[in-house]
Amino acid sequence: MTAAAHTLSPPSRTLMFLEGRAIHEFGAFMGALPLLSLAPRGDGHPVLVLPGLVASDVSTRPLRAFLRTRGYVVRGWGQGRNLGLRHGVQEGMLELLQEMNETSGRKVSLVGWSLGGLYARQVAKMMPERVRQVITLGSPFAGSPKSTNAWRVYEMASGRRADEEDERFGGSLASAPPVPTTAIYSRTDGICAWQGCVEKSSAQSESIEVESSHCGMGHHPAVVYAVAERLAQKEGEWAPFDRGGWRSLVFPDPKR
Repeated sequence: MTAAAHTLSPPSRTLMFLEGRAIHEFGAFMGALPLLSLAPRGDGHPVLVLPGLVASDVSTRPLRAFLRTRGYVVRGWGQGRNLGLRHGVQEGMLELLQEMNETSGRKVSLVGWSLGGLYARQVAKMMPERVRQVITLGSPFAGSPKSTNAWRVYEMASGRRADEEDERFGGSLASAPPVPTTAIYSRTDGICAWQGCVEKSSAQSESIEVESSHCGMGHHPAVVYAVAERLAQKEGEWAPFDRGGWRSLVFPDPKR
């Protein structure tokens, strides 16, 4: 981890307070469903969605339900609340990925929210031959664990130190998976320092900025659209997200 990552500070108390807007973002999602139905349909490949810290599949239900309308075979992680890498969690995710891949005969796309995105990246590093792409939502893979406002919760829930990395679980968090990877982040994230949620651009990795809370990211209309658009790309033909046209009004220019 770089020195810059270690010096990142958690989001301010003001941004934490503004996390309450996640409720309004869900309302915006419901209101935007007619427009979101214009998002491109997919090819029916399997998608595994992983929840954030102390959340369960209930939190990702709106996103998963929408992706099903776009034609995907979508699964939640099926392990109850995400309380960190407790005994059996890693093995459960790897077994589920293998099952989805072998049952469908197709590679699986992984979508992970916050801590779930860290899992998605690491699982993809361990089984890249079974993964089509990775999409993370507000996942702090590039910063110190203490650059979030959730590290104490993680330690209490998991019984592990926040800065404890298991080299047997995919190696360094900051290194990108060897598959197409999209990191979605928000500069107004009240839980994770946004700088730690940004992926370095490369031939198969990118970042997409949205204006969202952390707790509402899984159902924010712009995020849901971006996830659907990324998943709809043909296998083997991944290209960076196009912010041209009307999208420039919704997705900020990362160079600003």
